[in-house]
Amino acid sequence: MTSTTATQAILVRAARSDNPWLSFLLRRGGQFLLSVWVLVTAAFLMIHLIPGDPVRTALGMNAAPEVVEAKRAALGLDLPLPVQYANYIANLFRGDMGVSMQTNQPVADIIATRLPATLQLAALAVLVVLVVSIPVGVIMAVLTNGGRRRGLELGFATANVIVAAIPEFLLAVGLVFLFAVTLRWLPVAGNSGPLSFVLPVAALAIGPIAVFSRIIRVEVVSVLGQDFIRTARAKRLAPARIYRRHALPNAMTATLTLTGLLLSGMVAGTVLVEMIFAWPGLGQMIVSSILSKDYPVVQAIVLIYGVGVLLVNLVVDLLLMALDPRSTIKEA
Repeated sequence: MTSTTATQAILVRAARSDNPWLSFLLRRGGQFLLSVWVLVTAAFLMIHLIPGDPVRTALGMNAAPEVVEAKRAALGLDLPLPVQYANYIANLFRGDMGVSMQTNQPVADIIATRLPATLQLAALAVLVVLVVSIPVGVIMAVLTNGGRRRGLELGFATANVIVAAIPEFLLAVGLVFLFAVTLRWLPVAGNSGPLSFVLPVAALAIGPIAVFSRIIRVEVVSVLGQDFIRTARAKRLAPARIYRRHALPNAMTATLTLTGLLLSGMVAGTVLVEMIFAWPGLGQMIVSSILSKDYPVVQAIVLIYGVGVLLVNLVVDLLLMALDPRSTIKEA
Protein backbone atom coordinates (compact mmCIF):
# COMPACT_ATOMS: atom_id res chain seq x y z
CA MET A 1 0.00 0.00 0.00
CA THR A 2 1.41 3.38 -1.04
CA SER A 3 1.54 6.31 1.36
CA THR A 4 -1.18 8.12 -0.61
CA THR A 5 -3.50 5.12 -0.43
CA ALA A 6 -2.81 4.69 3.28
CA THR A 7 -3.54 8.37 3.90
CA GLN A 8 -6.83 8.12 2.00
CA ALA A 9 -7.83 5.05 4.01
CA ILE A 10 -7.06 6.85 7.28
CA LEU A 11 -9.12 9.87 6.18
CA VAL A 12 -12.06 7.64 5.24
CA ARG A 13 -11.93 5.89 8.62
CA ALA A 14 -11.73 9.23 10.39
CA ALA A 15 -14.67 10.62 8.46
CA ARG A 16 -16.70 7.57 9.27
CA SER A 17 -15.88 7.76 12.98
CA ASP A 18 -16.55 11.51 13.22
CA ASN A 19 -19.68 11.57 11.06
CA PRO A 20 -22.21 8.85 11.97
CA TRP A 21 -24.47 9.91 9.10
CA LEU A 22 -21.69 9.34 6.61
CA SER A 23 -20.98 6.00 8.27
CA PHE A 24 -24.62 5.01 7.87
CA LEU A 25 -24.70 6.08 4.21
CA LEU A 26 -21.49 4.24 3.41
CA ARG A 27 -22.63 1.09 5.18
CA ARG A 28 -26.14 1.15 3.68
CA GLY A 29 -24.79 1.96 0.22
CA GLY A 30 -22.35 -0.93 0.49
CA GLN A 31 -25.14 -3.29 1.49
CA PHE A 32 -27.21 -2.12 -1.48
CA LEU A 33 -24.36 -2.67 -3.96
CA LEU A 34 -23.61 -6.10 -2.48
CA SER A 35 -27.29 -7.07 -2.78
CA VAL A 36 -27.38 -5.89 -6.40
CA TRP A 37 -24.29 -7.95 -7.16
CA VAL A 38 -25.85 -11.07 -5.60
CA LEU A 39 -29.04 -10.43 -7.59
CA VAL A 40 -27.14 -9.99 -10.86
CA THR A 41 -25.17 -13.18 -10.20
CA ALA A 42 -28.36 -15.12 -9.46
CA ALA A 43 -29.96 -13.79 -12.65
CA PHE A 44 -26.90 -14.84 -14.65
CA LEU A 45 -26.88 -18.35 -13.16
CA MET A 46 -30.61 -18.78 -13.81
CA ILE A 47 -30.12 -19.85 -17.42
CA HIS A 48 -27.27 -22.20 -16.44
CA LEU A 49 -29.16 -23.95 -13.63
CA ILE A 50 -32.05 -24.99 -15.88
CA PRO A 51 -31.96 -28.79 -16.38
CA GLY A 52 -30.87 -29.73 -19.88
CA ASP A 53 -30.01 -27.39 -22.71
CA PRO A 54 -31.96 -24.12 -22.35
CA VAL A 55 -31.44 -23.23 -26.02
CA ARG A 56 -32.75 -26.61 -27.17
CA THR A 57 -35.66 -26.29 -24.76
CA ALA A 58 -36.51 -22.81 -26.06
CA LEU A 59 -36.24 -23.70 -29.76
CA GLY A 60 -37.99 -27.05 -29.44
CA MET A 61 -36.83 -30.62 -29.71
CA ASN A 62 -37.32 -30.64 -33.49
CA ALA A 63 -34.93 -27.75 -34.14
CA ALA A 64 -31.95 -28.60 -36.34
CA PRO A 65 -28.62 -29.02 -34.48
CA GLU A 66 -26.98 -26.30 -36.56
CA VAL A 67 -29.78 -23.87 -35.62
CA VAL A 68 -29.32 -24.70 -31.94
CA GLU A 69 -25.57 -24.21 -32.17
CA ALA A 70 -25.98 -20.92 -34.02
CA LYS A 71 -28.38 -19.61 -31.39
CA ARG A 72 -26.07 -20.78 -28.59
CA ALA A 73 -23.15 -18.95 -30.21
CA ALA A 74 -25.27 -15.83 -30.74
CA LEU A 75 -26.13 -15.82 -27.03
CA GLY A 76 -22.51 -16.45 -26.05
CA LEU A 77 -23.40 -19.71 -24.30
CA ASP A 78 -20.58 -21.57 -26.05
CA LEU A 79 -17.95 -19.60 -24.13
CA PRO A 80 -16.41 -20.65 -20.78
CA LEU A 81 -18.60 -19.75 -17.79
CA PRO A 82 -16.25 -17.08 -16.31
CA VAL A 83 -16.09 -15.38 -19.72
CA GLN A 84 -19.87 -15.46 -20.00
CA TYR A 85 -20.18 -13.90 -16.54
CA ALA A 86 -17.70 -11.14 -17.35
CA ASN A 87 -19.50 -10.41 -20.62
CA TYR A 88 -22.88 -10.37 -18.85
CA ILE A 89 -21.67 -7.81 -16.29
CA ALA A 90 -20.05 -5.67 -18.98
CA ASN A 91 -23.18 -5.77 -21.13
CA LEU A 92 -25.36 -4.71 -18.18
CA PHE A 93 -23.18 -1.65 -17.66
CA ARG A 94 -23.80 -0.78 -21.31
CA GLY A 95 -27.55 -1.34 -20.97
CA ASP A 96 -27.43 -4.53 -23.06
CA MET A 97 -29.62 -7.25 -21.53
CA GLY A 98 -29.30 -9.71 -24.39
CA VAL A 99 -31.62 -10.75 -27.20
CA SER A 100 -34.98 -12.51 -27.01
CA MET A 101 -34.85 -16.14 -28.11
CA GLN A 102 -38.33 -15.90 -29.58
CA THR A 103 -38.36 -12.56 -31.40
CA ASN A 104 -34.64 -11.72 -31.74
CA GLN A 105 -35.57 -8.29 -30.36
CA PRO A 106 -33.17 -6.68 -27.87
CA VAL A 107 -34.41 -7.35 -24.37
CA ALA A 108 -33.67 -3.75 -23.38
CA ASP A 109 -36.18 -2.59 -26.01
CA ILE A 110 -38.82 -4.97 -24.63
CA ILE A 111 -38.20 -3.68 -21.12
CA ALA A 112 -38.36 -0.06 -22.30
CA THR A 113 -41.72 -0.75 -23.93
CA ARG A 114 -43.28 -2.60 -21.00
CA LEU A 115 -41.72 -0.97 -17.92
CA PRO A 116 -43.62 2.37 -18.05
CA ALA A 117 -47.00 0.62 -17.78
CA THR A 118 -45.86 -1.32 -14.72
CA LEU A 119 -44.34 1.77 -13.10
CA GLN A 120 -47.54 3.76 -13.66
CA LEU A 121 -49.61 1.02 -12.05
CA ALA A 122 -47.26 0.56 -9.07
CA ALA A 123 -46.80 4.31 -8.49
CA LEU A 124 -50.54 4.97 -8.49
CA ALA A 125 -51.14 2.04 -6.14
CA VAL A 126 -48.48 3.29 -3.68
CA LEU A 127 -49.91 6.82 -3.87
CA VAL A 128 -53.42 5.54 -3.14
CA VAL A 129 -52.16 3.47 -0.20
CA LEU A 130 -50.43 6.46 1.38
CA VAL A 131 -53.21 8.98 0.69
CA VAL A 132 -55.92 6.70 2.11
CA SER A 133 -54.23 4.73 4.88
CA ILE A 134 -52.40 7.55 6.69
CA PRO A 135 -55.51 9.73 7.32
CA VAL A 136 -57.64 6.67 8.12
CA GLY A 137 -55.05 5.35 10.60
CA VAL A 138 -54.65 8.72 12.31
CA ILE A 139 -58.42 9.33 12.52
CA MET A 140 -59.03 5.88 13.97
CA ALA A 141 -56.22 6.42 16.50
CA VAL A 142 -57.75 9.71 17.63
CA LEU A 143 -61.25 8.23 17.88
CA THR A 144 -60.18 5.11 19.79
CA ASN A 145 -57.37 6.59 21.90
CA GLY A 146 -57.50 5.80 25.61
CA GLY A 147 -59.79 2.80 25.21
CA ARG A 148 -62.72 4.81 23.85
CA ARG A 149 -65.19 3.39 21.31
CA ARG A 150 -64.27 -0.26 21.79
CA GLY A 151 -66.85 -1.33 19.25
CA LEU A 152 -65.38 0.90 16.55
CA GLU A 153 -61.88 -0.34 17.32
CA LEU A 154 -62.97 -4.00 17.16
CA GLY A 155 -64.88 -3.48 13.93
CA PHE A 156 -61.93 -1.65 12.34
CA ALA A 157 -59.44 -4.35 13.35
CA THR A 158 -61.73 -7.18 12.23
CA ALA A 159 -62.42 -5.59 8.85
CA ASN A 160 -58.71 -4.98 8.30
CA VAL A 161 -57.78 -8.58 9.09
CA ILE A 162 -60.45 -9.93 6.73
CA VAL A 163 -59.54 -7.60 3.86
CA ALA A 164 -55.78 -8.14 4.27
CA ALA A 165 -56.29 -11.93 4.17
CA ILE A 166 -57.89 -11.84 0.71
CA PRO A 167 -55.30 -12.69 -1.98
CA GLU A 168 -54.75 -10.00 -4.58
CA PHE A 169 -55.77 -12.20 -7.50
CA LEU A 170 -59.03 -13.17 -5.79
CA LEU A 171 -59.74 -9.53 -4.97
CA ALA A 172 -59.02 -8.61 -8.58
CA VAL A 173 -61.44 -11.25 -9.87
CA GLY A 174 -64.13 -10.01 -7.48
CA LEU A 175 -63.63 -6.40 -8.60
CA VAL A 176 -63.90 -7.41 -12.25
CA PHE A 177 -67.06 -9.40 -11.64
CA LEU A 178 -68.74 -6.59 -9.68
CA PHE A 179 -67.69 -3.39 -11.44
CA ALA A 180 -66.87 -4.57 -14.97
CA VAL A 181 -69.13 -7.56 -15.66
CA THR A 182 -72.18 -6.92 -13.46
CA LEU A 183 -72.39 -3.13 -13.21
CA ARG A 184 -70.44 -2.39 -16.43
CA TRP A 185 -68.99 0.77 -14.90
CA LEU A 186 -65.34 0.08 -15.72
CA PRO A 187 -63.31 -1.68 -18.44
CA VAL A 188 -62.67 -5.38 -17.94
CA ALA A 189 -59.02 -5.40 -19.01
CA GLY A 190 -56.32 -3.61 -20.97
CA ASN A 191 -55.10 -0.02 -20.84
CA SER A 192 -57.59 2.00 -22.84
CA GLY A 193 -57.65 5.19 -20.77
CA PRO A 194 -57.79 6.61 -17.22
CA LEU A 195 -60.70 4.37 -16.17
CA SER A 196 -58.58 1.31 -16.97
CA PHE A 197 -56.37 2.11 -13.96
CA VAL A 198 -59.17 1.98 -11.41
CA LEU A 199 -59.61 -1.77 -10.98
CA PRO A 200 -55.94 -2.89 -11.11
CA VAL A 201 -54.89 -0.07 -8.78
CA ALA A 202 -57.71 -0.98 -6.39
CA ALA A 203 -56.70 -4.66 -6.49
CA LEU A 204 -53.13 -3.73 -5.58
CA ALA A 205 -53.96 -1.09 -2.97
CA ILE A 206 -56.91 -2.42 -0.94
CA GLY A 207 -54.95 -5.06 0.97
CA PRO A 208 -51.98 -2.80 1.81
CA ILE A 209 -54.40 -0.03 2.86
CA ALA A 210 -55.95 -2.37 5.40
CA VAL A 211 -52.57 -3.43 6.80
CA PHE A 212 -50.94 -0.01 6.70
CA SER A 213 -53.86 1.88 8.27
CA ARG A 214 -53.99 -0.60 11.14
CA ILE A 215 -50.25 -0.24 11.75
CA ILE A 216 -50.52 3.54 11.73
CA ARG A 217 -53.42 3.46 14.19
CA VAL A 218 -51.44 1.31 16.63
CA GLU A 219 -48.34 3.48 16.36
CA VAL A 220 -50.24 6.78 16.69
CA VAL A 221 -52.10 5.48 19.76
CA SER A 222 -48.74 4.54 21.28
CA VAL A 223 -47.29 7.98 20.53
CA LEU A 224 -50.34 9.77 21.93
CA GLY A 225 -49.58 8.22 25.31
CA GLN A 226 -46.06 9.65 25.46
CA ASP A 227 -45.03 12.45 27.82
CA PHE A 228 -44.20 14.96 25.09
CA ILE A 229 -47.77 14.72 23.75
CA ARG A 230 -49.13 15.42 27.22
CA THR A 231 -46.75 18.39 27.45
CA ALA A 232 -47.98 19.71 24.09
CA ARG A 233 -51.57 19.43 25.30
CA ALA A 234 -50.68 21.20 28.52
CA LYS A 235 -49.38 24.09 26.42
CA ARG A 236 -52.85 24.22 24.83
CA LEU A 237 -51.56 23.61 21.33
CA ALA A 238 -54.23 23.06 18.69
CA PRO A 239 -55.15 19.35 18.33
CA ALA A 240 -54.48 19.45 14.58
CA ARG A 241 -50.97 20.74 15.23
CA ILE A 242 -50.33 18.09 17.87
CA TYR A 243 -51.37 15.29 15.55
CA ARG A 244 -49.65 16.71 12.46
CA ARG A 245 -46.41 18.07 13.93
CA HIS A 246 -45.78 15.75 16.88
CA ALA A 247 -47.74 12.50 16.76
CA LEU A 248 -47.60 11.54 13.08
CA PRO A 249 -43.83 12.05 12.46
CA ASN A 250 -42.93 10.00 15.54
CA ALA A 251 -45.37 7.26 14.56
CA MET A 252 -44.04 7.12 11.01
CA THR A 253 -40.50 6.22 12.08
CA ALA A 254 -41.68 2.85 13.37
CA THR A 255 -44.27 2.41 10.62
CA LEU A 256 -41.81 2.93 7.76
CA THR A 257 -39.85 -0.17 8.77
CA LEU A 258 -42.85 -2.35 7.96
CA THR A 259 -43.78 -0.21 4.98
CA GLY A 260 -40.68 -1.41 3.13
CA LEU A 261 -41.87 -5.01 3.36
CA LEU A 262 -45.39 -3.96 2.39
CA LEU A 263 -44.31 -2.06 -0.72
CA SER A 264 -41.90 -4.83 -1.71
CA GLY A 265 -44.85 -7.21 -1.68
CA MET A 266 -46.77 -4.81 -3.91
CA VAL A 267 -43.95 -4.95 -6.48
CA ALA A 268 -44.33 -8.72 -6.69
CA GLY A 269 -48.13 -8.44 -6.61
CA THR A 270 -48.19 -6.54 -9.89
CA VAL A 271 -47.41 -9.78 -11.76
CA LEU A 272 -50.71 -11.51 -10.91
CA VAL A 273 -52.76 -8.33 -11.19
CA GLU A 274 -51.33 -7.55 -14.62
CA MET A 275 -52.18 -11.05 -15.80
CA ILE A 276 -55.80 -10.79 -14.64
CA PHE A 277 -56.33 -7.36 -16.20
CA ALA A 278 -54.24 -8.05 -19.34
CA TRP A 279 -52.13 -5.05 -18.39
CA PRO A 280 -49.35 -4.40 -20.95
CA GLY A 281 -46.54 -4.38 -18.40
CA LEU A 282 -43.67 -6.53 -17.18
CA GLY A 283 -45.91 -8.84 -15.15
CA GLN A 284 -47.72 -10.12 -18.21
CA MET A 285 -44.46 -10.29 -20.14
CA ILE A 286 -42.64 -12.41 -17.56
CA VAL A 287 -45.43 -14.99 -17.49
CA SER A 288 -45.54 -15.25 -21.29
CA SER A 289 -41.71 -15.45 -21.39
CA ILE A 290 -41.68 -18.29 -18.87
CA LEU A 291 -44.28 -20.19 -20.88
CA SER A 292 -42.34 -19.67 -24.12
CA LYS A 293 -39.02 -20.40 -22.36
CA ASP A 294 -37.55 -17.05 -23.44
CA TYR A 295 -34.87 -17.09 -20.75
CA PRO A 296 -33.02 -13.82 -21.55
CA VAL A 297 -36.29 -11.91 -21.13
CA VAL A 298 -37.03 -13.73 -17.88
CA GLN A 299 -33.52 -12.93 -16.62
CA ALA A 300 -33.95 -9.24 -17.33
CA ILE A 301 -37.41 -8.91 -15.79
CA VAL A 302 -36.36 -10.79 -12.64
CA LEU A 303 -33.42 -8.39 -12.39
CA ILE A 304 -35.71 -5.36 -12.79
CA TYR A 305 -38.14 -6.58 -10.12
CA GLY A 306 -35.29 -7.44 -7.75
CA VAL A 307 -33.63 -4.05 -8.13
CA GLY A 308 -37.05 -2.45 -7.59
CA VAL A 309 -37.45 -4.23 -4.25
CA LEU A 310 -33.92 -3.26 -3.19
CA LEU A 311 -34.56 0.38 -4.13
CA VAL A 312 -37.77 0.43 -2.10
CA ASN A 313 -35.91 -0.82 0.97
CA LEU A 314 -33.11 1.70 0.41
CA VAL A 315 -35.54 4.61 0.12
CA VAL A 316 -37.33 3.50 3.29
CA ASP A 317 -34.03 3.39 5.18
CA LEU A 318 -33.12 6.88 3.94
CA LEU A 319 -36.53 8.20 4.99
CA LEU A 320 -36.02 6.68 8.43
CA MET A 321 -32.67 8.42 8.64
CA ALA A 322 -34.27 11.74 7.70
CA LEU A 323 -37.20 11.38 10.11
CA ASP A 324 -35.27 10.00 13.08
CA PRO A 325 -31.57 10.93 12.95
CA ARG A 326 -31.09 9.68 16.52
CA SER A 327 -31.73 6.08 15.48
CA THR A 328 -29.31 6.47 12.56
CA ILE A 329 -26.57 7.86 14.76
CA LYS A 330 -27.16 5.09 17.28
CA GLU A 331 -26.90 2.40 14.60
CA ALA A 332 -23.81 3.98 13.14
